[in-house]
Amino acid sequence: MDNCKYNLYKAHPWHGIDPGANVPDEVIVYIEVVPTDTVKYEIDKTSGFLMIDRPQKFSNVAPALYGFIPRTYCGDLIAEYDSEKTGKIIRKGDGDPLDVCVLSERHISNGDILLHAIPIGGLRMIDKGESDDKIIAVLKDDEVYASWDDIEHVPEAMINRLKHYFLTYKNIPGKEIRPSVELVNVFGKEEAYNVIRKCIKDYQVQFGETIRTTYEI
Repeated sequence: MDNCKYNLYKAHPWHGIDPGANVPDEVIVYIEVVPTDTVKYEIDKTSGFLMIDRPQKFSNVAPALYGFIPRTYCGDLIAEYDSEKTGKIIRKGDGDPLDVCVLSERHISNGDILLHAIPIGGLRMIDKGESDDKIIAVLKDDEVYASWDDIEHVPEAMINRLKHYFLTYKNIPGKEIRPSVELVNVFGKEEAYNVIRKCIKDYQVQFGETIRTTYEI
């Protein structure tokens, strides 16, 4: 066991896992929620364990695998970038890792897993005045979706399903709906790359980490 390169303990999904050697063309994603989940799971930032955030109050469920890219952070740089792209005043990022929706034709039964994904676009979102972008990606080597290499290849019905989920998933039955989430636009692959780069840089600024990648951030 001398010079063992394996972790003796489970790595923290946000801070202890590299986002991949080929970022932003390919990223490692930690999956929190799968389409069959009837509760919303979210990483506990302190322990790194997956925690129940809340039961889904309505019948809507995540239309894709949902998680985040490790060692990313939505901070001042992504807020500034989104402000430039939208012409809106965005005070800051939401302080979370960068969210990712991963499309796959295969049934994956549970979260708390890692996978390799290919970013193809995203949704530019503002939640209570904070940047909360969602990257859209496809599972690497997926038998059906691997041929989709940009957002224009995704059927409009699937994009609309993703939009509807993120615009409604915080609604609670019996309470007045006061939308806090604004979906500004849908963007393609090259812009998704820029969003990922900004969030990696935000992470480095926030946590003082240097991430090995194949490109200069």
